[in-house]
Amino acid sequence: MAATSEGIRNSRRQHWDQPTRPPRDGYGVYVYPNSYFRYEGEWRGGKKHGHGKLLFKDGSYYEGDFVDGEITGEGCRHWACSGNTYSGQFVLGEPHGHGVMRYKTGGCYEGELSRGAREGHGFLVDKDGQVYQGSFHDNKRHGHGEMLFKNGDKYEGDWVRDQRQGHGVLYYADGSTYEGQWHSDVFSGLGRMAHCSGAVYYGLWINGHPAAQATKIVILGPEVMEVDQGSPFTLNVQLQLDSGDVAKGESGRVLKISAGVRYVQLPAYSKISFFKVDEDNRVAPTPTPFGFECITYPLSSPTSGRQEPRATVRRAAADSPCPEGSLEPALDSSTFQGQRDTPCSLPAQGRELHCPDCQRVEQGCAEFADVLLGPPPPGYHPFLFLDSFHEKSGSRSSGRLCHGKMTPTAQEPSEGSRPDRMTTVGLMAAAYPGEYVVMIHDVTTPPFLGRTLPTAFKHLRVLAKEASLWTHFPEEAPKASG
Repeated sequence: MAATSEGIRNSRRQHWDQPTRPPRDGYGVYVYPNSYFRYEGEWRGGKKHGHGKLLFKDGSYYEGDFVDGEITGEGCRHWACSGNTYSGQFVLGEPHGHGVMRYKTGGCYEGELSRGAREGHGFLVDKDGQVYQGSFHDNKRHGHGEMLFKNGDKYEGDWVRDQRQGHGVLYYADGSTYEGQWHSDVFSGLGRMAHCSGAVYYGLWINGHPAAQATKIVILGPEVMEVDQGSPFTLNVQLQLDSGDVAKGESGRVLKISAGVRYVQLPAYSKISFFKVDEDNRVAPTPTPFGFECITYPLSSPTSGRQEPRATVRRAAADSPCPEGSLEPALDSSTFQGQRDTPCSLPAQGRELHCPDCQRVEQGCAEFADVLLGPPPPGYHPFLFLDSFHEKSGSRSSGRLCHGKMTPTAQEPSEGSRPDRMTTVGLMAAAYPGEYVVMIHDVTTPPFLGRTLPTAFKHLRVLAKEASLWTHFPEEAPKASG
């Protein structure tokens, strides 16, 4: 009997705590017939109205404002299945207006929403820590926006459905900058890349790559350049495409000039000079495209005559083989606003070259002027042949191989007299007659767009000034007939 009475009391208490119909007004708790929803909060006219909390059987919930039975106003919504949480404005049960969405996988979004999707202006941080601030449409980045990537790169410009498309500027973490057209998240169309090395490319881009990027360095002039002993010379250089056209869209690459002398192992008679090199100065010969190898040879200043490697260089002048006139005006300074203030971020024309043998390319062209081969360095012992001089002068002397000096074979001078006279020969301070190689290297650092151009070679033949030889060796000068 007592058990029956206790069961009746529990049944009445359960009926009282869970009414069969929603409360009319005030504060109350109601469990819906399907038992999936449970609401506790304010009521008005039998509808949820005011502040309350709606709980879902799977663990999700909403807590906030209700209007006439609908979730509308300010509130907080948690989804158990995804773990995401939204705090902000709601309209008819959906996030709508301004709010903050926090994602369980990492990151958050703060900004405008429409029917639960990102729409309008917002600030998004993804799970990798990348930050986007700008316009959204249909939950995707769309319109104008800025994004900071996890590798330090920054983009400002147009977006179409989560991809960079239209016009935009990309600031690389290393200081490089690209400004121009984009399509499907890559460079496409007209654009300008200012590389951190100081190199610049302006022109057409296709699928993320420049359409007219230089592939080779070409030294203009005859196949074999001939210069008089002790005379400076000038090299005109072009960056060219595979087609042979000048890469006018490229400027700022750093080119370095160096020289070599033909390396001959056997002392066979020839019209060229060669060197015996001390063991301490011996280096591996460099192959050339001319069928022989060369060893390093110094350049020197035409004014000081110093032996230290050096070439006097200047920028391409008006008489350069490349036509004058820039392709397009440079981008204004506002392009670089916000860019990191590092040495790499300076434009090419504003960066000094500390290498005396180097210079930068302008519109695909460069000029190395007043280049001079210096005297043989210590450890290089030259051998020369004078057969060609006697052949030209008609002398019957056969000529002979001499070590370290140019000496005709006829009538030997008294001992000790010839060396003193030889030291007075100004030409001895210059390169000996023979075959040399001049090389132009791409030393842009870091390599422009990840590519270093192959070294260019020019075959150079130094000719003896015969008149100077006869001045110092009058007994060998050809006799006038009649």
